Amino acid sequence: MRHKKSGRKLNRNSSHRSAMFKNMARAVMTYETIRTTEAKAKELRGVVDGLITLALKNDLPARREAFKVLGNHQLVKHLFDIVGPRYTGGTGGYTRIVRLSQPRIGDSAPMVIFELTKLAEKAAEVAATAQTETKAAE
Repeated sequence: MRHKKSGRKLNRNSSHRSAMFKNMARAVMTYETIRTTEAKAKELRGVVDGLITLALKNDLPARREAFKVLGNHQLVKHLFDIVGPRYTGGTGGYTRIVRLSQPRIGDSAPMVIFELTKLAEKAAEVAATAQTETKAAE
C-alpha cells in the first residue's frame, strides 16, 4: 500500500524524475511557458512554486538552493531579479495549468500548457509601453 507516500512516480526511477523536473524547471524559467503532459505539470508545480518562493526571500542561501535546481547562474539571476519581484505581495498562485483540447498523438496523453501566472501582465505592460512610445513619437 502507498500510505503517506506523496508524488507520482511517472514510470521513472528517482534520479530520472529529479533530473526531468530540474530540466523542466529550467525550461519554465527560460521560456516562462512550456507544453507537457498533465501528470508531469501537476508534479512540476511544486518545484517551480518552491523556486519562486525562494526568489521572494532574496538572500544568499535562497540563491544557493535555487542554483541546486537550476544549475545556471544566469537563470538564478533571472529568477531573482525579474521573475521573483513580479510576485511580491502575493501568497501562492505562481503557476497556471491550461488543458489543451487535443491529446498527444502517440499515446493519447492529456496535454497542458504550464505557464507562470504573471505572464499575461508582462505582455500587457509591453503592449502599453509600445503604445505610449508610438504616441510620443507622433
